[in-house]
Amino acid sequence: MADETPLRADAQLNKERILAAAEEVFMQRGAGVSLDDVAKRAGVGIGTLYRRFPTREDLLAATYSSRFLALAETSRARAVNLDPSDALRAYLEELVQYTNVYRGFAASLGTVLQIGTPGCLATGEEGARLLHTAQEAGAIRPEISFNDIVCVATAISLATEQDSSPREHITHLVGIFMNGLVER
Repeated sequence: MADETPLRADAQLNKERILAAAEEVFMQRGAGVSLDDVAKRAGVGIGTLYRRFPTREDLLAATYSSRFLALAETSRARAVNLDPSDALRAYLEELVQYTNVYRGFAASLGTVLQIGTPGCLATGEEGARLLHTAQEAGAIRPEISFNDIVCVATAISLATEQDSSPREHITHLVGIFMNGLVER
């Protein structure tokens, strides 16, 4: 991830412009859009974009950070009222729904979650916490890792990103996956 040291006022403004432009372009045309298009929309040179965000995944992580923070916060609040496997199921469904905000984002999910933005960290920590809690309760097989959860979220996201109304399909696929995780 790009260095988080305090920026000069002009550099901070450029970063904000890049993030706003990226959000617009990713929403309109998907995560695979040319980063040159993002730089042009932001009114900055491509070098300025790459100084702040060295990779596409860094830029995706930065634009998604607040969404991922919200996902983690919602999940923590919801989990206190659910049994561990239902809490994990709800988290996985929501992660897939969040991943489908930008068309084409799913292929980068695993890498993006490792970038280290506050939202990526919070989402990863929450998913790992829910998995551990469900395993401790004997509801989920012990050999399942959080990386397995991310791989499945990626697969379900890829399978549903073209659906015009994917919620039911996501719920169905998550259900199939969760049935395979149950401790027998």
